[in-house]
Amino acid sequence: MTSLKEICRGLPLYPLPENRGRRKGIPHAPVRTPNLTAQEKKLALRNALRYFPPEIQKKLALEFAEELRLYGHIYMYRFFPDIEMRAYPIGEYPCKTKSAAAIMLMIMNNLDPSVAQFPQELVTYGGNGQVFSNWAQFWLVMHYLSEMTEEQTLVMYSGHPLGLFPSHHYAPRLIITNGMVIPNYSTRDEYEKMFALGVTMYGQMTAGSYCYIGPQGIVHGTVLTVLNAGRRYLKAEDLSGKVFVTSGLGGMSGAQAKAAVIAGCVGIIAEVDEAALLKRHKQGWLMEISNNLDHCIARLRDARKNKIALSLGYHGNVVDLWERLVYELDTTGELLVDLGSDQTSCHNPFSGGYYPVQLGFEEAKQLLSTNPGKFRTLVQESLKRHVAAINRLADKGMFFWDYGNAFLLEAQRAGADVQKRGANKTEFRYPSYVQHIMGDIFSLGFGPFRWVCTSGDPQDLATTDSIAMSVLEDSIRQGVSTSVKQQYHDNIRWIREAGRHSLVVGSQARILYSDQRGRVSIAVAINRAISEGRIKAPVVLSRDHHDVSGTDSPYRETSNIYDGSAFCADMAVQNFVGDAFRGATWVALHNGGGVGWGEVINGGFGLVLDGSKEAEERAKMMLSWDVSNGDHEGKYCKDLHREMRLARGSQGQE
Repeated sequence: MTSLKEICRGLPLYPLPENRGRRKGIPHAPVRTPNLTAQEKKLALRNALRYFPPEIQKKLALEFAEELRLYGHIYMYRFFPDIEMRAYPIGEYPCKTKSAAAIMLMIMNNLDPSVAQFPQELVTYGGNGQVFSNWAQFWLVMHYLSEMTEEQTLVMYSGHPLGLFPSHHYAPRLIITNGMVIPNYSTRDEYEKMFALGVTMYGQMTAGSYCYIGPQGIVHGTVLTVLNAGRRYLKAEDLSGKVFVTSGLGGMSGAQAKAAVIAGCVGIIAEVDEAALLKRHKQGWLMEISNNLDHCIARLRDARKNKIALSLGYHGNVVDLWERLVYELDTTGELLVDLGSDQTSCHNPFSGGYYPVQLGFEEAKQLLSTNPGKFRTLVQESLKRHVAAINRLADKGMFFWDYGNAFLLEAQRAGADVQKRGANKTEFRYPSYVQHIMGDIFSLGFGPFRWVCTSGDPQDLATTDSIAMSVLEDSIRQGVSTSVKQQYHDNIRWIREAGRHSLVVGSQARILYSDQRGRVSIAVAINRAISEGRIKAPVVLSRDHHDVSGTDSPYRETSNIYDGSAFCADMAVQNFVGDAFRGATWVALHNGGGVGWGEVINGGFGLVLDGSKEAEERAKMMLSWDVSNGDHEGKYCKDLHREMRLARGSQGQE
């Protein structure tokens, strides 16, 4: 078994590790079909071999060529580390700075098999959200981090470590860019080719910025979404007996089952991949599993009647589930579903993010690799059936929303009936969850704020939970608006429920939604607790890039901007740059994320709190900018999420 010290020595070359190829017993990324020419295949090999000295390139060239042929990408399976991949306590990393050790911890958490969707392909979530492009990059980055001083910055180009560069103490220790492709070439076909060549990478949001905390993040977001969907659509604070139907139990979508139970409703979640179902069931996130639609409908009726909170995983295609619900409506007159959405990886529909109803899972995977054109046709036919069933139920009173996974966008491209007559091109028959549900929350400056206790000690997490609740309760006592007060109460409730529901997967992490005031206050209070010894080790702050100012995404985060600037990306770039010189420990800027390659630009950060006065000052300065770049203390009209961004000009606080 390899040690952390060995991981930090750089690429293991003398001797080369044994090539054991793809491991059995773990899920793997779908085979990619980049359609490279013979010349491009040679270029992909040259690019992969540049990490290795000439004397071993000939040996590696043969196996890398075989990986490219079999899987459509060179992952370098030979260099898959023989180590228990997880977030080790920060003191165990052999580094010169706490900042570098914290980054190492976050990287290894992203690749933890209990966290990552396809760990051997370095995919954290979303079907294609990479941490790195290949395993050589992992070894080199860990080596650079172990050598880094507080006067250096590591620069990352789409997974490729450019190296350590002279910097200064206050600068970020790490700068990440992923997928920064010239706009005219930011297409899916070009991406597949460039990824196969090893020159760019899709980092999703928090995969490529090393800030993913497992599905807990989306559990929290889904809880708030479902609660607020109930308030908006059903006029209900109590969701007991209400039925929520959706699909996806893989990476982030795996959170939906747990969220449904915390929200108190009946959740029926379809998933085609049995491994994903079993993983969530084993984790305790999914209460029941069935591959029988008759059984699913019976359980739904019973839980609905008796108002039992339930998460039931249907092992099958969600289109079959939706069409069965239509059948029940047509034959009994009974509408069995109140709320509906979808969390398949529909931003990546033709490469394994969405599976067509016409084929079984294994048969579809085979077709994907042998005839991608036919697979694409079947996906689009399936999407049309998918939408037709939803439309039928919605006409009778079921409320459906797009969960920001490009479902409606891809359905429209497939020819499904999702058009909203007389609307602009970012609007559909059904709203994005940002437009109707989370937009009101974002307009108040609330968004995902998270932290990781680098000690790995659950007691430290419990301490931070207590601190966060106290800060929010104090803010309520000091006086806030009614709408802000409701959000604070929702998040206090969330923290209490999170502790009861064993939501930690991987690192000892927590997420809540907070505004600028809450974030700064929580950060300062946690930093002081570290200084006083109540928390034993540094705490890493971050957020999902899906936030008030981190993302320009016209079909999701910025779908409510009506001044014509929804397709502009100034805000995300300014967020990235502004965080960098206001004290962030690391910053990241990505093309793609959530809704797909070429559809969004998003920026993120990591900030290490170590109990020092400097860390407190950094937190105050950086966290203020990180939120106020997109929100001005709720002065935007509700329902017009960041409308006009104050004419996209005034970036400071009013």
